[in-house]
Amino acid sequence: MATITAAMVKDLRESTGAGMMDCKAALTENDGNMEAAQDWLRKKGLSKAAKKSGRVAAEGLIGALTKGGKGVVVEVNSETDFVARNGQFQGLVKMVAQVAFDAGADVEKIKAAKVGDVTVEAAINDAIATIGENMTLRRAASLEVSQGVVSSYVHGAVVEGAGKMGVLVALESSGKADELASLGRQLAMHVAAANPLALDPTGLDPAVVKREKDVLADKYRQQGKPENVIEKIVESGLKTYYKEVCLLEQAFIHDTGKSVAQAVKEAEGKVGGPVKISGFVRYALGEGIEKQESDFAAEVAAASGKK
Repeated sequence: MATITAAMVKDLRESTGAGMMDCKAALTENDGNMEAAQDWLRKKGLSKAAKKSGRVAAEGLIGALTKGGKGVVVEVNSETDFVARNGQFQGLVKMVAQVAFDAGADVEKIKAAKVGDVTVEAAINDAIATIGENMTLRRAASLEVSQGVVSSYVHGAVVEGAGKMGVLVALESSGKADELASLGRQLAMHVAAANPLALDPTGLDPAVVKREKDVLADKYRQQGKPENVIEKIVESGLKTYYKEVCLLEQAFIHDTGKSVAQAVKEAEGKVGGPVKISGFVRYALGEGIEKQESDFAAEVAAASGKK
């Protein structure tokens, strides 16, 4: 049986909105498995959220760069938040984004690419030696359209083009570039705030959809609903779920009376032609990485030879 810590209970409570005792019971019932505990709470009707817990623990910066019909976003991690305010590190992140723009989004190719007389990997190692913290180029992504624009939005920017979150949105259109760029930025801000999982239902991971269906079905089975009724409820529930997690079906943050698809359609008049969202990327700093928590007092004691 797994040991259920206060930190685990806190994380589950933050990700589900359920009560502390319910969270502890969920973790106990599921041997400390966070995802299973989330599903358990939802089946019991004790959780409103279907979102995974994703503690953002890694530090560093997200860098974004767009030019016309192409854009890239990169994540460079460091050990502490202090480094994000370091001018040398900020310059490094922007340089990595520029290299990715030219070399593509493959991390190994970016690291092997030359900047002057040195590779990007060597430049990162030089920064590690100078600043005194470990740093890694964790990931990169790019979007490109043959006709249209790729727009970006950086949230929590500490310097132009680099911050705590970076979003790219690709718009295919033969319309006016300035109007497209304005629409693209609005959509990028929406993606930052609403965190869609896919453009539309066809882009969702089948395993994610199955999990949602299973949770909904089990919830209503526990309420004694007959199978034929459950099937209809699940289908209805999936439609609601799609509106929550699919970009085109989400309520547009700039005008919640419209879906994103409706807002894009209405913008075609200003743009002067059809507009299609062909893709998006959203990088939040450190998502999916959990930093090991340490006991600072214990470390100090250990360093001084005390127990």
